Amino acid sequence: MAENTEALLEKAERARAQVEARYREGCPGCKIDRLKETNRGVPYKLFFYVWVIVLCAALPISSLFPFLYFMIRDFKIAKREEDIGFYAGYVGSAFMFGRALTSVLWGMIADRYGRKPVILFGTVTVVVFNTLFGLSTNFWMAVSTRFLLGSLCGILGPMRHHVDVHSDLCTKQLLGAVIMPTGSHAFSRRMFHYQAYASEVCRKEYQALAMSIISTSWGIGLVIGPAIGGYFAQPAEKFPNVFPEKSIFGRFPYLLPCLLISVFSLGVMVVACWLPETLHMHGENSKECDIPYEALEAEENKTSKEESQRNEGSHQTSWSLLRNWPLMSSIIVYCVFQLHDMAYTEIFSLWAISPWKFGGLSYSTADVGEILALSGFGLLLFQLFLYARVERICGPIVISRVGAVLSIILLSSYPFIATLTGIILTILVDSASILKNVLAVSITTGLFLLQNRAVTQEQRGAANGISLSAMSLFKAMGPAAGGSIFSWAQKRQNASFLPGSHMVFFLLNVIEALGLLMTFKPFLAQPKD
Repeated sequence: MAENTEALLEKAERARAQVEARYREGCPGCKIDRLKETNRGVPYKLFFYVWVIVLCAALPISSLFPFLYFMIRDFKIAKREEDIGFYAGYVGSAFMFGRALTSVLWGMIADRYGRKPVILFGTVTVVVFNTLFGLSTNFWMAVSTRFLLGSLCGILGPMRHHVDVHSDLCTKQLLGAVIMPTGSHAFSRRMFHYQAYASEVCRKEYQALAMSIISTSWGIGLVIGPAIGGYFAQPAEKFPNVFPEKSIFGRFPYLLPCLLISVFSLGVMVVACWLPETLHMHGENSKECDIPYEALEAEENKTSKEESQRNEGSHQTSWSLLRNWPLMSSIIVYCVFQLHDMAYTEIFSLWAISPWKFGGLSYSTADVGEILALSGFGLLLFQLFLYARVERICGPIVISRVGAVLSIILLSSYPFIATLTGIILTILVDSASILKNVLAVSITTGLFLLQNRAVTQEQRGAANGISLSAMSLFKAMGPAAGGSIFSWAQKRQNASFLPGSHMVFFLLNVIEALGLLMTFKPFLAQPKD
C-alpha cells in the first residue's frame, strides 16, 4: 500500500516537472497557461476585453442596412425606384468580399506575429474606414470604403484560433484524446474566432461561460449595429434642433451612426492595448502547447495508439485539410446557411423600408432600428437563459435542423404579415424578427464545433483561414444576390406565380431547405473524437 502510494507520488512529481520544463520564460502563451493554473477563478477582466472587441468587429458589419436604401437613393445612381435594391446589394457585399480575399493572410500573420498586433490594427481600420463610409458622396466611394474595411480589418482571424478546445487540445497532446463538457459546445456558433481566444484565456470549466458571453456579444453586435444605423441616420431630419440642416450631419446624413461606432472602436483600441498575447512563441518548438494541470492526473491513461494518432495528425500538411471531409463538409453547410442569413439581413431592411405599393412596410430608418433593437434584446435573453439548456437536451445538430424548419415556416408568413396594419402589424413584425434572429443564432452552432474538432491544434490556423475565406465569399454573395432578387421581385407585382415579395421569401426558403438537407448523412460527416 505504502509502496503504491509512493510510486504514485513519484509519478505525479515527474509529471509536474515535465509541465514546468515545458513552460518557457518570455513566452506570452506560457504566461497565460501558468496564470490559468494558479488562478482558478473566472477571468472576468479578460472576458470583458474579448467581449468589447467582438462587439467592435460586429457593429459595422450590418449597421448600414437600415439606411442603405436611402443612401443609394441619395446617390441618384438608380434610374428607377425598383433598382435601388440592386445597387444596395453590392454595397452590402463589399465588406464580405474584401474579408474573403484577406482572411487567410490575416490568419497567417496572427500565427507568425501574434493575435494582439492584428487585433490592434483591425480596430484602427474600423475607426478610419467606417468613418469614411459615413462621409461617402457617391456609390463608388461607398463600395470602396466598405471593401477596404473588410479587407484590412483582420480582427476575425486571430480570435479564431484554438476554438473551444485550447486547454483540451493541450490535454490531447498528453493523453491522446479530447474530452469536452457538453456545455462547452453550447455556444460554438458564429464566432469560433472570438470564442477561441476566450478559451485560450480561461480554464476548461469556464469555457461554457466564455462561449455564452462571446456568442451573445457577436449576436447582439450584429443586431445593435443596424439599430444604431436606424436611429441615428438622417439626424437633421429627425432631430433638427440638435443637428441643423447646414451642419456636417445635415450634409452627410449617414455620418452620425458610423461616427458613433468609430468612436466606440477607438475606445476598444485603447482597451486592446491591455489585451494579453496568447500565442506560444518557443522558436523552433513554437507549436508546443503547455499541458493543463487537469491533465496530470490522467497521464497514465495515455496509450501508444493514441500518441501515434496525435503524431500523425500533427504532421499533416495544410493541403491535407482540403481532403478532410468532416472539416470541408461542415464548412460548406455553414456557408450555405450564412448565404441565407446575409441575404435575409439585406432583404429584411429593404422590405421593411420599401413602399406599400411594392409589398413593403413603408417603415422609416427609426422603425427598422427599433425592430432590430428588440431583436437584439430577445436574442440576449435566449442566449443567456435558454440555449444551453435546450442544447443539452437536443444536441447542436438537432437544434440546427429544427431551426431551419422553423425558419422556413416563419419566412413563408412574411408576405402575409405585410398586408396587416396598426398594432397587429407591429407586434407580428417584432415577434417574427426576434424569432428569426434567435433561429439564425442557433442554427449553425454544431457546425462550428464540428469544424474545430475535425483538425489538430497545429492545423487550426490554416483550417480557420479556409473556413473564414469560404464563409466570407458566401456572405459577400448574400447581400448582392438578395438585393438583386428584391429589385427583380418588385418589378413583378402582378405576376400570377409568387408575385412580388412572395418570390423573395420563397427563394430564401429554397436556400434554407438546401442547407437543411445538407446537415444529414452522407453529406455532413461528423469527426471522430
